[in-house]
Amino acid sequence: MNLREKPFYLTDGQVRWVEETLSSLTAKQKVGQLFCVMGQDFGADELRTLVKDYNIGGILFRPAPAKEIRAWYEPLDEAARIPLLKAANLEEGGTGGLSDGTFFGWPMTVAATDDLGVMEKFAKVCALEGQSVGLNWTFSPVCDLDLNYRNPITNVRTCGSDFERVKSFCSQYVRTLQEQGMAACAKHYPGDGVDFRDQHLHPTYNSLSAKDWYESYGAIYQQLIEDGLMSVMVGHIVQPNVEMDINPELRFEDCLPGSLSKELLTGVLREKFGFNGVITTDATIMSGFTQAMPRREAIPTAIMAGCDMLVFTTGFYEDYQYMLDALESGFLTEERLNEAVTRTLALKAKVGKVPTGRQLPEAKQWQAECADKCVTLVKNNQDVLPLTPEKYSLIRLVTLGKDAITEGCEAAPDDARYPIESSMTAIAEELLREAGFETERFDIEKEELHGTKDLPKNRLTLYLANCEHASNQTAVRLFWAKKHALDVPRHVEEEPYIFVSFSNPYHLQDVPRVKTYINAYSCHRPMIEAVIGKLLGKSAFKGVSPVDAFCGLPDARL
Repeated sequence: MNLREKPFYLTDGQVRWVEETLSSLTAKQKVGQLFCVMGQDFGADELRTLVKDYNIGGILFRPAPAKEIRAWYEPLDEAARIPLLKAANLEEGGTGGLSDGTFFGWPMTVAATDDLGVMEKFAKVCALEGQSVGLNWTFSPVCDLDLNYRNPITNVRTCGSDFERVKSFCSQYVRTLQEQGMAACAKHYPGDGVDFRDQHLHPTYNSLSAKDWYESYGAIYQQLIEDGLMSVMVGHIVQPNVEMDINPELRFEDCLPGSLSKELLTGVLREKFGFNGVITTDATIMSGFTQAMPRREAIPTAIMAGCDMLVFTTGFYEDYQYMLDALESGFLTEERLNEAVTRTLALKAKVGKVPTGRQLPEAKQWQAECADKCVTLVKNNQDVLPLTPEKYSLIRLVTLGKDAITEGCEAAPDDARYPIESSMTAIAEELLREAGFETERFDIEKEELHGTKDLPKNRLTLYLANCEHASNQTAVRLFWAKKHALDVPRHVEEEPYIFVSFSNPYHLQDVPRVKTYINAYSCHRPMIEAVIGKLLGKSAFKGVSPVDAFCGLPDARL
């Protein structure tokens, strides 16, 4: 491999450091470089031992205040013989790495602006806020296509379902982020969003034909590789048609998840697409990995198939020994081990020295700009907008899902505090009262079955939904009260309702007859302010839906 060319473009001095470092490592030390562990899974002393004595390659800490993350990494940097890859999931802004960073918005929030300039600003926020605590590697962008609205995990984490939009927005993210000196890791190759199930729970399938895959998911990865993408994260997702295209001797039942598939990793990524960067597994604690084959076999198989690093372990010392056993037996070859470690060292040579202390005072302004541009009026089949106290003096608020939202602190980096919890409903209520409306909150305990002749003529019901995507759940749907489902928008032909979703673009499948429906994609204060402002006519709706918000259901358009 030529480390002076794409994607590393190392100098002669950097190449020399990689070669000298590799030659100085024992086999055990090389094996340690294959692992990226979850920091919070270990105590401080044990983690220092893993860095110093086992030579692990990388660490990811789940988001915590900036001051804490810096304090965690400081002794590890002192103990490390080789610089660490310091990872985070910077998918939604700085909060993917530090809890007091900026929650800019989920990728679909940015895509709904239809403005690549907003994606550029988003990527800068991710890079600079991450680097402020020493991070140098992000498991993003999510470049999956959200082709199946029933999928509980892709959803607003993606830039949508349109291939060209996803490609252009992810390309902008990678180029901008890496220009700032942070390594991007595109995921989840070979591509999530076709299956309606979650790869955290078992292997899932990208069932597109080989031709359709190469023209969609494959083309996205080819573009990112052309852009200089430094690393790829491989999901526990089977793509049988591509695997059998590469290896005609395979049968469907022989096809493995991408994280274990030599056909997808070596055959496609390396040989067809010419990718020379780091390939890492998605978390090997996920059942999509653990159910594919016995772990003793799976851990070395991932490296032999073409992965260079293993993310997270169910038991580090056990997995570490599996690698040593595979090396001793000859199943893991020295050649493949050296290739994997060389690429990992090359990535460290490229991004190991992180510029710290960089500030981005524009982050909050850019967050508000994105919110203003993304809010999408999906459906408007009644004459209620703009809202005025003269039309509807009383706004009844119905909250669905999570009401508490997390807002990053305004504290300086050296005075990091935990984020403040706020209420979505309280913020909306505050803004509506300031505009002259009376408000009341729906109370299921007080609500009873009733007819419609006495419905208040001055009342409009505003639904605020915050039903977030999450791993390890099988669906993201609206679930109604057991008490006669009295929180359903029941009388759509006799009283006005507006439904706003702050975190899922597909709620029309459950409220198809609501006549005014809005998608906002992320839930933070600037987004709530943008939504209420647009309801009041203070600014126009500008968002362009990145997906079919009607879920292909004709009745949802009524």
